[in-house]
Amino acid sequence: MKQEHFSVLLQPSIEALRIDPAGIYLDGTFGRGGHSRLILDALDNQGRLIAIDRDPDAVTYGRKQFGQDARFHIVQESFAVLADVAEQLGVTGQVDGILLDLGVSSPQLDQAERGFSFTKDGPLDMRMDPNSGMSAAAWLAQAEMKEIGKVLKEYGEERHAKRIARAIVEARDIQPITTTLRLAEIVSQANPSWEKGKHPATRSFQAIRIFINGELDALQKSLQYILDVLVVGGRLVVISFHSLEDRLVKRFMREQARGDRFPPGVPVTQDQLQPRLRLVGKAIRPSAEEIEINPRSRSAVLRIAERLS
Repeated sequence: MKQEHFSVLLQPSIEALRIDPAGIYLDGTFGRGGHSRLILDALDNQGRLIAIDRDPDAVTYGRKQFGQDARFHIVQESFAVLADVAEQLGVTGQVDGILLDLGVSSPQLDQAERGFSFTKDGPLDMRMDPNSGMSAAAWLAQAEMKEIGKVLKEYGEERHAKRIARAIVEARDIQPITTTLRLAEIVSQANPSWEKGKHPATRSFQAIRIFINGELDALQKSLQYILDVLVVGGRLVVISFHSLEDRLVKRFMREQARGDRFPPGVPVTQDQLQPRLRLVGKAIRPSAEEIEINPRSRSAVLRIAERLS
């Protein structure tokens, strides 16, 4: 059954942006435009929204839904090059708010042909941009068992990574693994235990997807220059769904809020540390009501920070 698309933590993230009707905003992960729609609703005729997504289907959808709105502009790119997009559009240092909603969207999961789902049979692809890079099937066909195990452990935090990797290699030697349900079956049979309420292939599929799309690398690259895109007082709002993503975001925000490092014992004032961010509130998680409506939101974490200098 196709699940309706819900933008996770929708209202809290929009409120966190503290939208100025005449401001410039950047949605770095457009998806199906749930957040973008509310941002546009809050802007006046002087406001501007720039959207980015690497998925061509998302970009096509965005142009169809909002293409006639002069305030809206969408670019097919990874948010890894968010700073480059801002530079090309002449808004570096002028953006009032940046939103990153990490992970995959419900439409991507629900379309069997995209290869993200372990419950719907389709070609084993998993690429956010189907026209770029190596598919999951192509990688699994040639990767060494040690490499597969490392990916499952590091990106999926899968306890049985070695065992599952061995099962994948043994299975591909018999017949190439080209469909999602075949991979899900191999992983499920090799997994001796899994979390209650979770499919046994959840962590493995998540790990392979993150690896194939270079998602953690993209996040690190975007954070490297993201503060230069914001105006002083601008907000950075990030929704993470994976502990590794959230760890990167949390560490980045804390380091930028702490400011420059000095040797222990050196007397410095807070101003001399030159912090670039101010943390805004505590991490926000979905309510019980939201999780009941949209179980995919259960692992989401929202973090907010404001540029100081």
